[in-house]
Amino acid sequence: MQAIVWSGLKMASIFTFDHDPPRVNSPWQSGQDSGKRPHTERSETSGAIVESDPLPDSPKRLEAEPQDGPIEYKLHLLLRPRRTYNKMSTTLKVSGSQQSGSIREAKQPRQPSNPLASSSQTRQNRLHHLTTQLLWRLQQSSPYHTTARGDLVLPKLPEEIADLTALEKPGKLLPGLEESNGALYEIGVADDGTFVGLTKDEMDESMTTLKIMAASLGCTVEVQRMKAVGTCEWLDITAESTGEVRVADLWVAEALIMPVLNAQSNTDGQQTSQLNCTPKRGASITEQLRVSLIGPTTSGKTTLLGTLSNGILDNGRGSSRINLLRHRHEVASGRTSSIAQELIGYEGRRIYNYNVDNINEWPDIHDRAENGRLAFLLDSAGHPRYQRTTLRALIGWAPHWAFLCIPANEDGIIAHGVHSLSGIEGSPGVGVASMDLAMGHLDLCLKLAIPLAILITKSDLGQRTLLKDKLNIVFTKIKAVGRTPKLLASTTRDEDNLTEVPDNDLQKIRDEVINPIVEIGDPLSVVPIILTSAVKGIGIGLTHALLRSLPVPPTPTARDFVPLALNPEQPAALFHIDEVFEMSLSRAQTASTSGSSESAPVVTGYLRFGKLSIGDRVVLGPFLVDDEDADALVPNDHPSPGYGLSIPHPSSAEFARLSSRHTLSASKIQGEWRHATIVNIRDLRLPVQTIEAGQAGSIQVVFEESNGDTSDIDTIFEKPGISSVRLRKGQVLAVPSQHMIDTGLSLQAASSLTASFRTSDVESLAVNSLVNAYVGMARAAVRVLRVTRQRPDLSSRKVLTEGDVFGINDYIELERTKSEADLDEYHSEYHVSLELLSSREWIELGSRIVLVEGGSKEKSGLEGYVGKVIEIGE
Repeated sequence: MQAIVWSGLKMASIFTFDHDPPRVNSPWQSGQDSGKRPHTERSETSGAIVESDPLPDSPKRLEAEPQDGPIEYKLHLLLRPRRTYNKMSTTLKVSGSQQSGSIREAKQPRQPSNPLASSSQTRQNRLHHLTTQLLWRLQQSSPYHTTARGDLVLPKLPEEIADLTALEKPGKLLPGLEESNGALYEIGVADDGTFVGLTKDEMDESMTTLKIMAASLGCTVEVQRMKAVGTCEWLDITAESTGEVRVADLWVAEALIMPVLNAQSNTDGQQTSQLNCTPKRGASITEQLRVSLIGPTTSGKTTLLGTLSNGILDNGRGSSRINLLRHRHEVASGRTSSIAQELIGYEGRRIYNYNVDNINEWPDIHDRAENGRLAFLLDSAGHPRYQRTTLRALIGWAPHWAFLCIPANEDGIIAHGVHSLSGIEGSPGVGVASMDLAMGHLDLCLKLAIPLAILITKSDLGQRTLLKDKLNIVFTKIKAVGRTPKLLASTTRDEDNLTEVPDNDLQKIRDEVINPIVEIGDPLSVVPIILTSAVKGIGIGLTHALLRSLPVPPTPTARDFVPLALNPEQPAALFHIDEVFEMSLSRAQTASTSGSSESAPVVTGYLRFGKLSIGDRVVLGPFLVDDEDADALVPNDHPSPGYGLSIPHPSSAEFARLSSRHTLSASKIQGEWRHATIVNIRDLRLPVQTIEAGQAGSIQVVFEESNGDTSDIDTIFEKPGISSVRLRKGQVLAVPSQHMIDTGLSLQAASSLTASFRTSDVESLAVNSLVNAYVGMARAAVRVLRVTRQRPDLSSRKVLTEGDVFGINDYIELERTKSEADLDEYHSEYHVSLELLSSREWIELGSRIVLVEGGSKEKSGLEGYVGKVIEIGE
């Protein structure tokens, strides 16, 4: 577990892999890969040429079977008792399938049942045991030892001796084996590596059994080598023989079991089955609620999330948060600097987290809550130094709900004007700065119009008077925008039960929150406020009830922002990229893709709309230009030094560098896109075939090799040469629509845009000033070109005078009162034209945009202008 703390490989990201999984190397030669062609050897008894080991100096025995890893030694895989031998040259004890004392199994069995067929063990039971063992070995070569989902579906064996070859056809690949690099079976070998051997008929039967086992998991079997290791004698007492002594060779064999991927893409972009026509697996059908946790650095967000996801109360010193931290400096400072994710499942009143037996990974939570709900929670940073992670959590991830955490044990009085944000690397000033930051988070959430809940943390430590003052401030801000705050308190002793949602808490949430939202028809109408404590367990049940019951928005579509008629460049599917990982292909993926590269990057994020499946042909981009100065022109995506804010001040070194140089406009850069094929998909770490709109997960792609030939579909993509593929956050993965393919429309890569704002504050933006723009997952430096006010239509404010009734006077505009002028100001719309610098970005027409100026010590770093994109320039 200590290693998990530093690397963040267990709980910190929606994409989690062991980058160095156990390799499938043959034990016949140390470090030798098993992907070789079989060779031949001469039989000791018949002199016939048969397949055998290619090594000139073949080993007499192998190293002992490893306890873990993808290699399994089996004496045989017969579904019947083995015959009794009079003599075997490879072992002293030869009665049936029993082993001599020197080669008896020394390891602890992984399954409680006996692997040998006997009179008390049916063929079906033995097949089930052997197949489960094979599944375990296949999982050992997966990059993230994923637990396969679902029950094994084994073929029903005929009771009589019959041809079993019909059962050898690979079926549907068992979910969880997509990334497996396969497994090696050494047949006829004891657990200590001794070559015991099988006769030819026994080896054939064992291979048939292995093929049936593999087929039931969606895998194939390829014999890598066979070797004659000795001879044997037995008395043949069958009906055809009268006690004749038989002599035969004893053989050992090595077989490679590999998963069969369901589909791959051909050159026309259509999906074709690979090796078999098994049906594609569907997407996760479990409802998903995406929640961002925000708040000041001392608000206890991560501690509360640890209590919710682990089902264990905190010890008052941060014990529940330790597994959620991704970096060593976070553990040392106690300050979160990155976005971490956690998953909690609900079904009925049951809570499925890491406190439940047999739940060790996210796929386990998927299984248990399949018919309920999944709550995907994103923990963001709270310190001003890392405020861009807060902006990513609120803007980039497009959460369904935001949970604002405000500590109860700090001063609730806001310092109007100058904020106490001075100081260096320590925490903000006691009390004042923390509340200022909390109000900065609250103001941003209200501007973004995100459904909001407020969690008052550390309620067991707060003073009643200060807590009351703090709640008054929060209530005032919420009511000012027309929302209704609802303060909720639980009477349940939550520390006594952290595995189920209390009935009275569920009922309270339904009565006070859900029913009013349903009646009004607007999730923004009610803001629930809950007093919580991760140490005492106060409000934990109510928080779980909230996560269990909050409404989820409808499935997003491409028409949510603007009609498709007004945006013909809208693709059929759009995936926003948050993080990028470099991974290598599994053996099965390498075999199923036409590309020569074994490297396949993985991108994480969420699917804005549409549907993506394994085998789909997609495009990724737009890519940065291949320019040595390009990186210097993009705002660095790391925290500013010292106690600076996330967004640099215009006078800082970074923006000074941008201003002093001949800043390259994105309009002078041609948009660049690359073709790729999807080879792997995970929906919140669950291996799936398809990911649906609104779901978060990770997608592994293989880029297509550039060539001179172009097809009809290629004409919709821009085709400049790209020296290297450098994926980055903020890019998108898309599937062009059929309309784009038919008309030859290109995917847009914006170099400029116009946004509409409803606040006069944007008039303070100076022309030619540089600001940061957040749109989707993209964060870009932009230059302000112009700010114009769109005056409201005044025709409705013209009235007729009495003389006009008789046709004597013209229309007269009445003098407006001050209140009317204020109303016009309120309804005014401001258009801001912006120019992107150094690189183009995918920007969706109608999407929300947030402009953030350079921060200072008098600001929280969250002051921004929230608007809507109304025009895009290429």
